[in-house]
Amino acid sequence: EYMHTKPLKVRFNPITAQIEPHDSYLRVFDGVKRINNILTDFAMDTWRYISDGWIKQRAVAGEIGSSAMPHKVNPIDFENAEGNFGMANAMFEFFVRKLCISRLQRDLTDSTVERNMGCAFAHSMIGYASLQKGLGKIEVNAAKITEALETTPEVLAEAYQNLLRMSNVDKPYERLKEITRGKKVTIEDFHNLAKNLDVSDEVKARLLAATPLTYTGLSGKIVEQFSAKIN
Repeated sequence: EYMHTKPLKVRFNPITAQIEPHDSYLRVFDGVKRINNILTDFAMDTWRYISDGWIKQRAVAGEIGSSAMPHKVNPIDFENAEGNFGMANAMFEFFVRKLCISRLQRDLTDSTVERNMGCAFAHSMIGYASLQKGLGKIEVNAAKITEALETTPEVLAEAYQNLLRMSNVDKPYERLKEITRGKKVTIEDFHNLAKNLDVSDEVKARLLAATPLTYTGLSGKIVEQFSAKIN
């Protein structure tokens, strides 16, 4: 749909030397490289979420798990995507360095390099396909995430700091640091702090009601605003 509404425009370049300047190539390569970098980061994060058990993978019949542990379902699609994005970007980075340089715009070293441009795009395409394949085999492990949240009440430190600042409480960071830094924190530690603060009953109620499972800050509102913009 996008391509129909905004077609790719190819313009004639009347000012050249013996070889065509490759500025437009470089813009494309840099753009695809940035996309690949973003997706590499996504693939690596997803790999970690799978490793931590926050995301589960569905087993595929006939797929090999691990050479030593056949019960494992390895995140091979995300690893494949990461590897292919790395190969593609290594080539794109070389193209960007090389194709803007020539000997007085007369040498033909660019032609040898240009013959390999398709290979970089092919690695990118394989990476995209692997990522899509991997995403089609995963699901959120809600029980594992809930367990992680319930056992890490220290994530409430941000909520408490923000509410204390809004209530003009003196040195909120230091107060939270005193009960959390280098310690195994419990939800009771936060509740005890809230009960002993000189703040309004409304603020105390908000502090005592906050839990790692329910506190999300402004993330919901930010996502809604972002979704409205892109839609």
